[in-house]
Amino acid sequence: MTGILYAVAIVGGVGLIIGIALGIAGKFLSVEVDEKEVAIREALPGNNCGGCGYAGCDALASAIAKGECDPSACPVGGESTAKIIADIMGVEANVVKKVAYVACSGDCEKAKDKYNYYGNMSCQDAANIPGGGAKACSYGCLGLGSCVKACEFDAIHVVNGKAIVDSEKCKACGKCVAACPKNLISIIPADTKYMVKCSSHDKGRDVMQACSAGCIGCGLCAKNCPVQAIDFGYNLATIMQDKCKKCGVCAEKCPKKVIEKL
Repeated sequence: MTGILYAVAIVGGVGLIIGIALGIAGKFLSVEVDEKEVAIREALPGNNCGGCGYAGCDALASAIAKGECDPSACPVGGESTAKIIADIMGVEANVVKKVAYVACSGDCEKAKDKYNYYGNMSCQDAANIPGGGAKACSYGCLGLGSCVKACEFDAIHVVNGKAIVDSEKCKACGKCVAACPKNLISIIPADTKYMVKCSSHDKGRDVMQACSAGCIGCGLCAKNCPVQAIDFGYNLATIMQDKCKKCGVCAEKCPKKVIEKL
C-alpha cells in the first residue's frame, strides 16, 4: 500500500513540475497575435487566388496589418471588403474596381487560319507549335480556353473563337493574364473608356492579310487626338490612359474600327 502511495506521489509531483514548466515556457515563448491581422484575415474572402500579389490571404492580411499595402489590395473582395478592412485599419478606403481586358478582335469571321489545329486544347501547347498557333496573326487569341480554365469566377469564355470577359463577374485576380501565352490579357480600371483591341506589331499590309480587324499602324488616331494621348510603338497604337480625356475622336478616325468603346 505504501508503494502505491509513493508511486502516486511521484507521478503527481512529476505532472505538477511539467505543468509548471509548460506554463512558464508558454509565457516566455508565446507569439503575440496582432488583433488587426486576425480581424483582416476574417474579412478576406479566403480564395487564396494570389491576385493581390501575395502568397495567399494570410500573407495579405499580415501585409495590410503592417501597413505594407492598401486595404483595397484584395481584388476578389472588392469594395465591400476594402471598406471593412479600412475601418479595421482606421483609414479611408481607396477602391478602384478593375477588370480583365482581351486586346484582340480576331474572332472566327475576322481572323484567318493557316491550318486546322487538332492537338491538345491548350493555348500554351498550340503557341509552342512553329508559327505560334493556327491563326495567321501570330499575336492573336488562339481561342482554346486556357484562360477560361484558369478563371475561378466563370468570368471569361471563348465566343466565336476568341476570349470574352464578363466584366460583371470578373474579380481582376489576374489568373487569366498568367494563363495567356500571347500576353493579350491585361487588368485595367473598370472605368476605362477606350482601348485598342489589337496586339499585333506587324506592318499594316501583313495585318490586313491575317485579320480584317487589326491595327494597321496608320497613325490617324494619334494625329487626330486633341490631347496627344496615343502613342505608337512597333506599328501598334496604345492609348495612354492618364492623358486620355475620353472624347472618342480616336475611335471615330480609326479606319479599321479597332479602338473599342467599353
